[in-house]
Amino acid sequence: MAPMENKNLKTYYSIKEVANMFNVAESLLRYWEKEFPQISPKTAGNKNIRQYTEKDIEIIRTIYNLVKVRGFKLAAARKVLAHNKDAVDKNAEVMERLMNVKEELKEIKRQLDYLT
Repeated sequence: MAPMENKNLKTYYSIKEVANMFNVAESLLRYWEKEFPQISPKTAGNKNIRQYTEKDIEIIRTIYNLVKVRGFKLAAARKVLAHNKDAVDKNAEVMERLMNVKEELKEIKRQLDYLT
């Protein structure tokens, strides 16, 4: 039996955890839930505690990329999500990889600066 590759065993994430993932306020996530029907976290308990799945987080990642990284207005982001979600997902993935590479290069530069 092959070991699981980088699988997250967590089923649900709290709104606080998701907000921290994207460095945004919890209120922004609640607002996006109203603006984007694709985001539909499960609610639990009497206090309607939100429980986000990996699917919800992927949708939020896409919306974050469109709105915060690329500067789309909410109406434009809704239109893009409705018509061309696959292309948006690929672009978001590429942007995320590039941002990770950028951070790695910054760290290498810091280390080189330290050596000189």
